[in-house]
Amino acid sequence: MKNKKHIGSSFDDFLQEEGILEEVEEVAAKRVFVFQLEREMQKQKIDKAELAERMETSRSAIERVLDPESPSTLRTFARAARALGKHLKISLA
Repeated sequence: MKNKKHIGSSFDDFLQEEGILEEVEEVAAKRVFVFQLEREMQKQKIDKAELAERMETSRSAIERVLDPESPSTLRTFARAARALGKHLKISLA
């Protein structure tokens, strides 16, 4: 019996066939951003209320930013990063 490294299609191919690849990639990217944002908030000992104040927005808006399932704009991401003294960096892979 031969040892096959890859059998069948890739997971990305499966998601594409199901018509959900873009949605899954968007949620995954936001999860990574939210993870990094929350980690930086913990590091700086900043709670959601403080972040909302720094961004001049409501706490409910911060809840949406921190919810991977809720859409956010790049502008919002950049504002959140700046509120923590960071810069948003975007790249193509």
